[in-house]
Amino acid sequence: MWIEVVVILILILIALQANGSISLNKFIKDNNDYFKTLKEDDYEFLLRARYGDGIDSDLLFNGRLRDGWLTIVLFIFLFINSLDYTKVIISIIAGYFVFKMGYIKLKNYYKAHLHEIDSMLPYYLKSLEILIQHYTVPVAIGKSLSDAPKIFQEGLKELLRKINAGDSSITPYMDFAKDYPVRDSMRMMRLLYRLSLGSQERKQEQLLQFSRSISSLQLKARENRYKNRLEKMESKTMIMLVCTGVGVMILLVISIMNMF
Repeated sequence: MWIEVVVILILILIALQANGSISLNKFIKDNNDYFKTLKEDDYEFLLRARYGDGIDSDLLFNGRLRDGWLTIVLFIFLFINSLDYTKVIISIIAGYFVFKMGYIKLKNYYKAHLHEIDSMLPYYLKSLEILIQHYTVPVAIGKSLSDAPKIFQEGLKELLRKINAGDSSITPYMDFAKDYPVRDSMRMMRLLYRLSLGSQERKQEQLLQFSRSISSLQLKARENRYKNRLEKMESKTMIMLVCTGVGVMILLVISIMNMF
């Protein structure tokens, strides 16, 4: 009986949502300032790492919120015949888990492609050296935008906008590093800022120091990548050996039992 009631209530909710009598999306938009406190600090960066700069982060975040709320409502309907505080808490936990699933998937993608994404910034800065020999750092960044990794293009545009607006401090560079928290991003942007302050007389010397530092970071990224690959291979080898050993032991036990 209660299953039929739940199904009918769900169908009514869907129908009301479809004809606009109620709108979960409107509820989310009207309370967007409150819901933004649930947004993870690195959510924007993870989205850019996964989909590039063209993605609408607000749309995807609102979709996560909608799915979470629908899950809460669905669980409450399922528990409606024995609803109490415990069931309400379970419903909220289920909704929160569904809401978090989108973030967890992005995090897993980033972990799977960690070294590839982390290596993009030092390689880009390394390619920037040639332009910096002939231009100032902001002009060089502007000329290199089309060749920069897509994940960083929007951030580089914002960096240039702040510099062109008159901000000559390190803040625009640090803001970029915070928006794109890849490995050693803070250090790399400090190096780039110091290079932008250098005089023309010492430019070659400073550029050489910058080049050595970035090369060192590239080498570190490659070493970490090879180290992780080796660890994965060792882990797979151990699993194979354990499975083989267990299989042999099982066969021996079966053989001994058959002898008796």
